[in-house]
Amino acid sequence: MQQAGSSGSETEVTWEDQQKINQFSRLNNRFHELEDEIKLAKETNDNLEDASNELILTDDDIVRFQIGEVFAHIPKDEVETRIEQMKEVTSKNLEKLEEEKESIVAQMDELKKILYGKFKDSINLEED
Repeated sequence: MQQAGSSGSETEVTWEDQQKINQFSRLNNRFHELEDEIKLAKETNDNLEDASNELILTDDDIVRFQIGEVFAHIPKDEVETRIEQMKEVTSKNLEKLEEEKESIVAQMDELKKILYGKFKDSINLEED
């Protein structure tokens, strides 16, 4: 019970409210995981693009290509094909990650509206 003249408001947290708060927390964690995965995918794309550019500059018909921890001598044409396939896979993965991130941001925004609407200043869903 709230006393007259006391500052702040005491809003009861229902089970449903707690579920929304928990969902927001899970989404926020996934958001940060996605940011890391997106950063890594972008770095991979950049590295593949650099490798592709270097390959264009070489006059060699056979080039060294790293497979796992081993370098193999492979025909340049085959390496070009492999790099293009790797770039395609990485680009599709990056696109999928970006779409998931957008979906999560939209879900988090909706939960923020609901939770801030009920709890006002009593809840903080922003990161410092």
